[in-house]
Amino acid sequence: MTQEFDYDLIIIGAGVGGHGAALHATSCGLKTAIVEAAEMGGTCVNRGCIPSKA
Repeated sequence: MTQEFDYDLIIIGAGVGGHGAALHATSCGLKTAIVEAAEMGGTCVNRGCIPSKA
Protein backbone atom coordinates (compact mmCIF):
# COMPACT_ATOMS: atom_id res chain seq x y z
CA MET A 1 0.00 0.00 0.00
CA THR A 2 1.37 3.41 -0.94
CA GLN A 3 0.54 6.77 0.53
CA GLU A 4 0.44 10.03 -1.35
CA PHE A 5 1.33 13.33 0.25
CA ASP A 6 0.56 16.78 -1.10
CA TYR A 7 2.69 19.60 0.32
CA ASP A 8 3.50 23.06 -0.98
CA LEU A 9 6.85 23.06 0.83
CA ILE A 10 9.08 20.41 2.40
CA ILE A 11 11.78 21.67 4.77
CA ILE A 12 14.89 19.56 5.38
CA GLY A 13 16.04 19.98 8.98
CA ALA A 14 14.08 21.00 12.06
CA GLY A 15 16.67 23.23 13.65
CA VAL A 16 16.10 26.86 14.51
CA GLY A 17 16.13 27.92 10.83
CA GLY A 18 13.89 25.11 9.64
CA HIS A 19 11.41 25.69 12.44
CA GLY A 20 11.25 29.41 11.69
CA ALA A 21 10.83 28.74 7.98
CA ALA A 22 7.98 26.31 8.69
CA LEU A 23 6.19 28.81 10.93
CA HIS A 24 6.49 31.52 8.29
CA ALA A 25 5.35 29.21 5.49
CA THR A 26 2.28 28.03 7.39
CA SER A 27 1.38 31.61 8.31
CA CYS A 28 1.41 32.33 4.55
CA GLY A 29 -1.03 29.47 4.00
CA LEU A 30 1.41 26.88 2.64
CA LYS A 31 0.90 23.21 3.50
CA THR A 32 4.30 22.45 5.01
CA ALA A 33 6.22 19.33 6.11
CA ILE A 34 9.50 19.10 8.03
CA VAL A 35 11.93 16.20 7.56
CA GLU A 36 14.38 15.65 10.44
CA ALA A 37 16.77 12.73 10.92
CA ALA A 38 17.47 13.33 14.61
CA GLU A 39 15.88 15.31 17.43
CA MET A 40 13.34 17.99 16.59
CA GLY A 41 14.76 21.41 17.37
CA GLY A 42 18.33 20.75 16.29
CA THR A 43 21.54 20.80 18.27
CA CYS A 44 21.24 24.29 19.76
CA VAL A 45 17.78 23.76 21.21
CA ASN A 46 18.55 20.30 22.59
CA ARG A 47 22.14 20.88 23.75
CA GLY A 48 22.08 24.54 24.78
CA CYS A 49 24.58 26.02 22.33
CA ILE A 50 24.52 29.53 20.92
CA PRO A 51 24.63 29.75 17.10
CA SER A 52 27.75 31.59 15.89
CA LYS A 53 25.77 33.34 13.13
CA ALA A 54 23.03 34.67 15.40
